[in-house]
Amino acid sequence: MRTITSQQQLDEETPLLPPPQQKKARTPLPWRQFSIILFLQLAEPLTSQVIAPFAPQLIRDIGITNGDETSVGYYVGLMYSLFFASQALTVLHWSRISDHIGRKPVILIGLFGLSFSMYCFGLSRTFSGLVLSRALNGALNGSVGVVKSMMVDITDSTNLAQAYAYMPLAWSAGGSIGPLVGGLLSRPVEQFPNVFGHSQFLKTYPYFLACAVPATFSALAWLMTFLFLVTLVRFLRGKDTTPGPVTPTGSTDSLSTEDAARCTNDDDFKPLPLRSLLIPRVIIAAGNYTALSLLDIAFRDVQPLFFATPLEFGGLGLDPPRIGNILAIYGVINGLFQILFFADLHDRFGSKIIYSAAMAAGIPIVIAFPILNAVARVQGLSITVWAIVGLQFALLMLLNLVYACIFIYIAAASPNPASFGATSGIAQLGVSIVRAIGPASATSTFSLSIKDPRHAWMVYYYMIALVCIGIFASLFLPRQSWKNQR
Repeated sequence: MRTITSQQQLDEETPLLPPPQQKKARTPLPWRQFSIILFLQLAEPLTSQVIAPFAPQLIRDIGITNGDETSVGYYVGLMYSLFFASQALTVLHWSRISDHIGRKPVILIGLFGLSFSMYCFGLSRTFSGLVLSRALNGALNGSVGVVKSMMVDITDSTNLAQAYAYMPLAWSAGGSIGPLVGGLLSRPVEQFPNVFGHSQFLKTYPYFLACAVPATFSALAWLMTFLFLVTLVRFLRGKDTTPGPVTPTGSTDSLSTEDAARCTNDDDFKPLPLRSLLIPRVIIAAGNYTALSLLDIAFRDVQPLFFATPLEFGGLGLDPPRIGNILAIYGVINGLFQILFFADLHDRFGSKIIYSAAMAAGIPIVIAFPILNAVARVQGLSITVWAIVGLQFALLMLLNLVYACIFIYIAAASPNPASFGATSGIAQLGVSIVRAIGPASATSTFSLSIKDPRHAWMVYYYMIALVCIGIFASLFLPRQSWKNQR
């Protein structure tokens, strides 16, 4: 009787709804190692974007087009594509190696490749020399996927979104400083005759100074990596039971108890074979990253080409310094936007909603190109034209939110922590393949569009098709990441 009464009292006092789960506190980021990783990420966008302002003029100078203005876009796209084609051949191998020997050696090789190839690029005076330099750059650049792996190594589920919010800062800073350097320091004898007018070397190699800046930066990044970077592969493989990596100065960058517990599982210590990684969630995440990159590389290559193309051929007719300034200002604003707003937006809406909405913004971005040319033909470079340019860049900032989202999905798709390097490598392999195709296809389509008035809109139809592919691929992403569902 007493038991029944107690049970009734318990039922009456039990709330009908379960108490709301308290949100887990966000783990502080290990800022020392995290700052080094961000610094390393500057190297790749800096070296890749520095040539954007002067690439069309470089192609004209070496004479490969024989004065045919409509062929410039084709050769610019081919030059970009060769980098990613060679990268596609090696990136998966570098990523898998990093799961076994550690991230640091692979990153050191990649930084050496970036530095050496950029010096060679600046000294090239033939198209074959440019091709060889870009191919070498891509083949040795194994750190592109490995650095992303290190982001996951030093974070947990509570601060991963915050960490990835800073990733566009590095890309935006490199993407803004690169064009700024390329625009200001290309052909320095002509731009600064009082300073460089007597330099015969810079007259012979007018683009070396612009290429030497990112090459030297990569060399400094190599030195910083060698001296200060601590990787976690020994921890993930079970060779160390400490809660975080000990830095050379003796300080500790701590991991969360969640990740420490996760890594105590023996299965998490062993990198899985490639066949075990080809599971649906890895393929879905990698497929979306591939679709996104195909769209992004088309935007990145067509936009400066559109700015540089004369007005009568369908562009805006801007000179390299002005293009560099525009891209630099956009890069700074975009980086600040990602840092200030992404983590809070992600906490409120989640990865799926942000990804879908941002991908849909690609359609008005494409439509802005022909509108800009039409308005500029009538009004010149008026306030209206610059307002449309500003609107296009605002939509591009929204589109760039998808990168942090897809990196979170890739991190969640990895079967275990010890295989994240290989998982990231699979995703980067697809990206490298489409980036090898994307620049040549986008810029060649652009060249065809300006060559034949009947095909004037072909490049924009092509880019809208890429947006639709990205939107379709996003339908397969779950509303919650896979680790939250396990």
